[in-house]
Amino acid sequence: MATGIRRDGGKVIHEGHVNAEPAAAVYLVGAASIASIAESLRAARVDELPGWIGKFGKDERLGVRKLVRAAQKRLASYEEERRRTQALMKYEKKYAAFSCLCGVDEVGRGPLAGPVMAGAVILPKDCEILYLNDSKQLSAKQREALYEVLLEKAVSWGIGCASPERIDEINILRATYEAMREAISKLSVRPDLLLNDAVTIPGVEIAQVPIIKGDAKSVSIAAASIMAKVTRDRLMAEYGKQYPEYDFAGNKGYGSAGHIAALKKYGPTPIHRKSFIRNFIGASAAATANRLSPWPGFPLDA
Repeated sequence: MATGIRRDGGKVIHEGHVNAEPAAAVYLVGAASIASIAESLRAARVDELPGWIGKFGKDERLGVRKLVRAAQKRLASYEEERRRTQALMKYEKKYAAFSCLCGVDEVGRGPLAGPVMAGAVILPKDCEILYLNDSKQLSAKQREALYEVLLEKAVSWGIGCASPERIDEINILRATYEAMREAISKLSVRPDLLLNDAVTIPGVEIAQVPIIKGDAKSVSIAAASIMAKVTRDRLMAEYGKQYPEYDFAGNKGYGSAGHIAALKKYGPTPIHRKSFIRNFIGASAAATANRLSPWPGFPLDA
């Protein structure tokens, strides 16, 4: 038999005899260091947090209480995000009778340079991907992370692109429709309903539901927005290497002060939209924009 000892803080309490253990054994309540508890919290998955909180919630040490509050805050944030995501599935639930829904969205209608792109994404039914949102409301890091998740989880996705030359030829709205049709055509599965951000796409023989600000109201449209945005941003970063004076990696082709200053100093590049830059450099100079060399383009993975 061995004497059991419990240590509470600096006070040693003798508790009589217990079952035999090695002679050196000492029973310590709350012996885990705060550093090790903090490490266990960092390693805990969000679904493990309730158990973690239950395990350490009664520890009275100040450092542990702070960790428990941090865990509770993290769990509450996760639960709130789940509720937000469920609300974002409103249209997917409304049209659940359709066997295959596809979200469609565009990016890049407003820039002075670069293509307009569209994404089309089919998600599995009842697929819960947290943090999906309008791509403009997400940081670049968040978009990149969600892009990788969508590559793994999407049933199918496609990207369409209309070049600056095409935008100048037929106008930005028609070019956007072309990009959307191309994105839909690249799907490996044919959807029976399209959920579109704001528009009804002409020339598509699939039922459509236009949703105003749909990228903030539908997980499918949000997913399409993210896939198109990440693809276009990566493309503009490549153009930034080719035309470093314009900071395309930073401004993504939009009319920032630095971009406009470079446009006035160096003139247009082959990726500028001449119909968009007339007010900045004049119609005659803008007219030469896409004649300097052919639209360079870049391959797209879809």
